[in-house]
Amino acid sequence: MSKIIPIGPYHPLQEEPELFKLYCEGEIVKDIKWETGYNHRGIEKLSESKTFDQVFFLVERVCGICSTSHPFAFANCMEEIAGIEITNRTKYIRSVIGELERIHSHLLWLGLAGHFLGYNTVFMWVWKYREPVLDLFEMITGNRNSYAMFKIGGVRRDIPNDKIPAIQEVLRGLKKKLDMLVGAVMDDPVIHARTKGVGVLTREDVIDYAAVGPTARASGVDIDVRRDDPYAAYPLVSWKVITAKEGDVFAKVEVRLLEMYESVSIIEQCLEGLKKEKEGDIEIPVDEIPAGMGTGRAEAPRGEVFHFVMTDGSNFPVRHKIRAPSYVNIATFKKSCIGQTISDATISLAAVDPCYCCTERMAYAYDAATGKKLLNGSELVRLSQAKTDEIRKKMI
Repeated sequence: MSKIIPIGPYHPLQEEPELFKLYCEGEIVKDIKWETGYNHRGIEKLSESKTFDQVFFLVERVCGICSTSHPFAFANCMEEIAGIEITNRTKYIRSVIGELERIHSHLLWLGLAGHFLGYNTVFMWVWKYREPVLDLFEMITGNRNSYAMFKIGGVRRDIPNDKIPAIQEVLRGLKKKLDMLVGAVMDDPVIHARTKGVGVLTREDVIDYAAVGPTARASGVDIDVRRDDPYAAYPLVSWKVITAKEGDVFAKVEVRLLEMYESVSIIEQCLEGLKKEKEGDIEIPVDEIPAGMGTGRAEAPRGEVFHFVMTDGSNFPVRHKIRAPSYVNIATFKKSCIGQTISDATISLAAVDPCYCCTERMAYAYDAATGKKLLNGSELVRLSQAKTDEIRKKMI
């Protein structure tokens, strides 16, 4: 007789509400079911009531950790519709912000992974080393999160050349800390025992589930939007895509650790590029957005972010569709957790660095007993509007 162990909707493992039901026989997970819907915020619909410039501030809040990835993808999308080629200085600044975010996101995840495994010293060390990165954000943008840097055709703030030496100094210190972290992880036999062979996703699993980002690259799937669909300054600098073959939790740790070195290198090259460009050349004027459709992609710390926008010549999106990387990565739990022990299920769940708030969607209501579809989203809206009309009539 199997037993059900719930993780969530509120649980120390998860920063956001989401419910996972582990169906176990003894200590072994035999099945897992995932229930969503605890924090759907309707951002796609809200976008239709915002001007294009306001949408940047809205999509920054799709995800608190990847708060520049969605503006990045949205900017790429809108500049495709408008037929705009941004300046090299804009490209460098956008890439600096994007890679600083990748570093702070990977450090945050590494600290949490240490906590889940019982290495709270690693948790405290890593988050301490993350602080100078957040300080850089504050120096460059005025904010430690939700940086408000992007706009159609450019960025809102320059990085003055006199600030570059201070940024470079922080990066030099960060590389020393990364060396220490890599040594600690690669040499610790307990970490190896707790993560190697745990939560394995094969290359075929990744392809079947269309997983992205470090989750895919840790299983030997060599994909990265920055290289495969080049944008911003990524084609202007030298860097490499980090992959591993094992597909287990350790491989995901390894990929993220080594990616941070690449991010530091990208930032350093972008800073050198900024020195060669004219200060203040950070914007291409945009008067109107024509009617059309466009797509924008960006490589967030968790993987590909995708935005689709339809315009009609007005100052508002007609339709705005967003797909965050966790939307596809979370589903891989069906493969990585089944067959694991309960104690390994938590780190397997955490290994894809899931973000639940950016994953929420409302598609339809269904009968939980039969699985029969009852109502779709539009029909639910009509029901809500009908109830409002009924109440209004009663009050007249």
